Amino acid sequence: MELQLIEVLSEESNIREVRMLKLYHCPNARSMRSLWLLYELNIDFELVEMPFDQKYTRSPEYLSVHPLGRVPCLVHNQTTLYESGAICQYLCEIFDKEDKLGRSIGHKEHAEWLQWLHYAETVAVHGASLVQQNIIIAEELRSPVVIKLESRRLEKAIEVLNNHLNGRDYLLESGFSAVDTAVGYSIHMGSMFIKISEYKNVVSYYNKLKNRKAFRKSLPKDVNDPLEEIEV
Repeated sequence: MELQLIEVLSEESNIREVRMLKLYHCPNARSMRSLWLLYELNIDFELVEMPFDQKYTRSPEYLSVHPLGRVPCLVHNQTTLYESGAICQYLCEIFDKEDKLGRSIGHKEHAEWLQWLHYAETVAVHGASLVQQNIIIAEELRSPVVIKLESRRLEKAIEVLNNHLNGRDYLLESGFSAVDTAVGYSIHMGSMFIKISEYKNVVSYYNKLKNRKAFRKSLPKDVNDPLEEIEV
């Protein structure tokens, strides 16, 4: 179910069934990681989709849910989580008891799973800087120096992935896991700002991820998405 925030909150003030698991999401933002993972887990949840617009993310209604007015935000019963990495780990701990997507404590890949979960943000932070420079900041205030520096940093982070993926289909030797949704989203966002074609292993990996049904389902639909205007 895709609903705008204002409509959802007004409906919730009336008599309305509220599902126990809810994700607040903006198309192509970091919350896509969480949305993708929820679809991979194939569990029931409510999606509150907002345009990439401060009219929604900084509204008093949403600030009462997430005090920074950002996405993702996951609400599960009395638990509210803001960080996409924490959401990934939490969802796997609660809903993936057989370690199909998670790697719990005691699993031989647990430490490596954690490493790549947090490396996803190492990649994404440079992409986020490029979003600021190319979309958020007024054109006359944008810095070519910052854009060049952050692009190079993003390329170096992608290069590490390219080396690691040599001879591998996914980040973990055992196969696809939740960290592929985390890192995969970072590549998805980064590919909007740099050319990844020279990183052959990353391209092969990203193509596998893009063919997943849950990935395709998490892509923007019928939304005016400012990230789609970027030309690399």
